[in-house]
Amino acid sequence: MDKLLNQFLAVAEAGTITAAATALFVTQPTLTFNMRKLEETMGVPLLIRTPRGVELTEYGETLYQNGRLMRRLYDNTLNAIAHQRGRTEQGLRIGSGYSWWTLFIRDMVLDYSRTYPNARIHVSLGNQLRCMDQLLSGDISLFVAHEIEGLSRSTGARLIPLTRVGQKYFVREGHTLLSRPRSIAEIEAYPAVTSSLPEIRHQRFFEAWSRTTTGSAPFDQGKYVFASNSLAACLDYVERSDAVISHTEVMADEFVRRGLRQIEVTEATPRSLIGIYVLQERAEEPRVAELIENLREAAATVLPPLE
Repeated sequence: MDKLLNQFLAVAEAGTITAAATALFVTQPTLTFNMRKLEETMGVPLLIRTPRGVELTEYGETLYQNGRLMRRLYDNTLNAIAHQRGRTEQGLRIGSGYSWWTLFIRDMVLDYSRTYPNARIHVSLGNQLRCMDQLLSGDISLFVAHEIEGLSRSTGARLIPLTRVGQKYFVREGHTLLSRPRSIAEIEAYPAVTSSLPEIRHQRFFEAWSRTTTGSAPFDQGKYVFASNSLAACLDYVERSDAVISHTEVMADEFVRRGLRQIEVTEATPRSLIGIYVLQERAEEPRVAELIENLREAAATVLPPLE
């Protein structure tokens, strides 16, 4: 607010120049000079000097009433800006696979929202290539996912390792594959369901050599009988068919709760690196670095240590 108007309000409310000067931490002569300057600017007398202090003229009363409204409006504006700034600067925009959301990110986000109640929080759930698309587009600051084999260096993305997890196979209750331990070949003879089917447009993320070698295998959509970016939809399909879904072993308890059963396998299954993907140039930003550390701490409470 204008300094002279703010000082005038203090004088009107204190009733004396001396008391107002003390409250404003200015000298009495300075405040007296400023009040005369304000009267000259307004072109009307605002204060009547008396032995007991000052009284407002009719003009002074009008300025005082409207000045109070202006002060409230100014204070409300500052509060609104602070609120908006908090929502923007403390906002959270991250991506995650369904597993990591369920295991530790969900609780971390809830804790964050309690710490920053005004912050806007955006969480994108999906497979790692969808999240990579959003990371490169600036829609999210980072995401947690499996390592993307053959990822091009030109993306500028960096993987911060968290742990390694194995893959397991799950089917509906009563499925034939549950009768005894099975080889991977036996399991793969059944229809497959996936929640991580890459889209053709995501091939641009890969090194040129990987597009024509084993790196292109994930883009063979004919391998799957059902695919969806919604894990819930995939589980619904598995529960009502003979299809098999392969997923991280850390989700075994959750899948059992959903009515699925884990197949005993006679051979070792692949283990994948899990980590935080972030753009190299943003990894050292204070807000991003703090978020990375929060994710590390949250993951350490539920995931096995990195071997």
